[in-house]
Formats: sequence, C-alpha cells, structure tokens
Amino acid sequence: MFNRRASDRRNKPATVYWLDNKLYLNITNKCSNHCLFCIRNFQAGVGGFILKLPEEPSIDRVITDLEEVSNTKNWTEAVFCGFGEPTERLDCLLEIARWLRRRYGKSLHIRVNTNGQGQLLNPGRQVAKELKAAGVDKLSISVNAHNESLYNEVCRPKLKNAYVTVLEFINSAKQELETEITAVTTPEVDIQKVEKLAEEMGVKSRTRPYIQCF
Repeated sequence: MFNRRASDRRNKPATVYWLDNKLYLNITNKCSNHCLFCIRNFQAGVGGFILKLPEEPSIDRVITDLEEVSNTKNWTEAVFCGFGEPTERLDCLLEIARWLRRRYGKSLHIRVNTNGQGQLLNPGRQVAKELKAAGVDKLSISVNAHNESLYNEVCRPKLKNAYVTVLEFINSAKQELETEITAVTTPEVDIQKVEKLAEEMGVKSRTRPYIQCF
C-alpha cells in the first residue's frame, strides 16, 4: 500500500515528501532569495519527488496530504523545507505545525529550514515566538556567508538589509528555539569563517553538501 501510494504521489507536484523517516513540507515556491546554488534553478525536485508547484497550496490540501501518509511510517521528524522559503507563508506554516503537534504530540521533532528573513517578510510579528508557540522545536537558518558582501553575491536577496536582519533574527531565535546556522559547501563560501561566525553568535553550525547540477 505504501509503495503504491508513494509511486502515485511522485508523479505529481508534492506538498509532502519524505527521505528515510523524515517528512518534508513543501508549502510554497516563493523565496526572497535567488541563491546561485539553489537546486530549484536546475531541477524540478529531489528524491524522485516533483517540488515545483503550479500554485500555492491551501492549508487544507497540505493537511490532507499529510493525513494520507501519517500512518505509513514511524516518522521521526517533520521539516518545513521545499522549493521556497516557509516563512513566506507564515500563517500556513504555523497552522500545519500546530496540526503536527496535535497529531503526534512530543514524539515528532519539528524543524523549519529558513533563510532567516522571516522578520523582513512578516514585519511587526514575533516570528520566533510564534513558531515556538505553534510547536516548532528547531530552526536551521541558511546563512551561507560570513559577511554581507559575500551573502549578497551568493544568496542574491530581494530585500534590503537582508544579511543584517538574518543575524538579528538568529540572536532573537536562539532565545526561543534550538537554533543552528547552515552553509552550503560552494566554492565561494569559507566554511571555517561561517563556523567562527556561529561560534561568536553562540549557536551550532552545520554544512550542507553542494549538489552540482552540471
């Protein structure tokens, strides 16, 4: 049953996909960055799933898709990570996180992979506090640079003062949630300097492999 259902889902754009025992939520294709290394610039999806969405999915659709697979495996983690920036649709993210927490209780770890621009995208809101209240456990914030000029070169943000705001968000988020910063191992990025930045900010760091698409 699971294999047939998985095969069917891989033939159409996915709001929910999985790698091993982790569920991933692809709730938007909007993003405030246009990173040079982003896989969505070169491929339609990952792991055999199509992640390019023809339209922004409704909350009801995402929850329906979750319900279809909720009992098919012993999921250990749910990760908001797809072909867009989850905080572009903060209310959708929060509602789905609350659903996950009600459905699984504390047995499921909930993580948000983000570019850290949630405050720029949602002015006037306390994004980290709202995420915590909704049941999110951890933030993985993609920084990919140790200074503003490199960040602008590699991540190509659409919003002004993005890098400074990302650092401010890290400082506020670590007060609420487990927080790490991540960097993709592209040729432009000095991983050691990013790790030093993380140490100075009092958060963990993690590298992510650079997937060459050529």
